[in-house]
Amino acid sequence: MANGIIIIDKPQGWTSMDVCGKLRGVFHERRIGHAGTLDPLATGVLPVFVGRATRAVEFAAESRKEYIAGLKLGVITNTQDMTGEVLEERPAKVSRGQLLAVLDRFTGEIQQIPPMYSAIKRNGKKLYELARKGQEVEREPRTIHIYALSMLGGTPPEGTDYLLQVVCSKGTYVRTLCHDIGQVLGCGGAMSSLRRTQAAGFDLSQAVTLDQVLAAAEQGRAEDLLMPVDEYFVRSGWTGRAAVRPAAEKRLRNGAEVSSSGKEGEVLVYSERGEFLGLGACKGSRLRLVKSFFEV
Repeated sequence: MANGIIIIDKPQGWTSMDVCGKLRGVFHERRIGHAGTLDPLATGVLPVFVGRATRAVEFAAESRKEYIAGLKLGVITNTQDMTGEVLEERPAKVSRGQLLAVLDRFTGEIQQIPPMYSAIKRNGKKLYELARKGQEVEREPRTIHIYALSMLGGTPPEGTDYLLQVVCSKGTYVRTLCHDIGQVLGCGGAMSSLRRTQAAGFDLSQAVTLDQVLAAAEQGRAEDLLMPVDEYFVRSGWTGRAAVRPAAEKRLRNGAEVSSSGKEGEVLVYSERGEFLGLGACKGSRLRLVKSFFEV
């Protein structure tokens, strides 16, 4: 039974759920989920959780993410990226200095209005379903955090195409960020490309392509590509650990508390054999599992 994490370098044209569907066939496991949707236009890091590891998705989805985005100035589209219908084109000759000055305004905690072409629901309908019918509804601004926003390159000395690096919180729409930057500059803007370089503590150095996964599957080695689920928690800064002996392990597996000599707080709990059992909480010399990761 397959359990673990695989970091996919998502290809362009695929949805995140397309990738999960393909991996269900590869691993013969229906329990598959991902940590953070990527639009079909986007490529890059898509952490996928397989089997019992899907119980970690709720934690991983909250993590900050890093992107490299193409910004096309002088154009406004209905989807806020270059896959959409062009609504307006304007002259745009923006210097690096002008763009850099605007980027500072989008750093830190900001308000962002989600795009109509999104999966957010309104009265049971996804916004993109309404948008495709030509409808537009009012959307409440959301608080997001842009931890870092910098320019990697552009068309010198003045031009319309730039490359941005974005480190942001969950819920950030990078295409909306590109649109809003264009609005502030007065010329309009849209996202021309998007590559996620980091998510849930994993980056492109750990990613594999779907072709690599399929090739491994043909050789019966697909499960060799899975990382253990505790790797996510280690990368997320969980430093506390507790190892329990067989008698205590049995009690924990049955939902009971056991005695512990460790420090109070959150810990990763392992069996004496080194098997990751789950997330534990130590309080008053007592240890209990708050999230199990062993197969029931």
